[in-house]
Amino acid sequence: MIKTIKQMLITVLASAALVTPFAMAPVANAAFELQDSVCSGTDGELLGADGTCVTDESAGTQVNETVTLGLNLFSAVVGIIAVVMIIVGGVKYITSQGESSNITAAKNTILYAVIGLVVVALAQIIVRFVLERFVGQSG
Repeated sequence: MIKTIKQMLITVLASAALVTPFAMAPVANAAFELQDSVCSGTDGELLGADGTCVTDESAGTQVNETVTLGLNLFSAVVGIIAVVMIIVGGVKYITSQGESSNITAAKNTILYAVIGLVVVALAQIIVRFVLERFVGQSG
């Protein structure tokens, strides 16, 4: 029974690891589509030599958008991993059969996953505050 559960968890984790990059691709693509829509009505006058949209505020905005996109991707990946680890901790807790060392390990797994979620949430808040304060715009 435990062996079957472990095999199922490994299968789910491997599947999630393979699918996550494909799930994040639309988010990255949305940033490029936004940039194209901003420059599309300008008859090419805002396009730089490298084909990117250039405005007076573009440097700060591009940094802001890049940092925000990276943080959002990182937060999504960590969130998925944390949820999987909470599930793993729950399965460990259920299958601990009353052994105190296994129960402690399961509780620690759940605790560390929740701490990871809190750290990611605080990172979101801190980075957005810094971007608003120093770059002047929020993504």
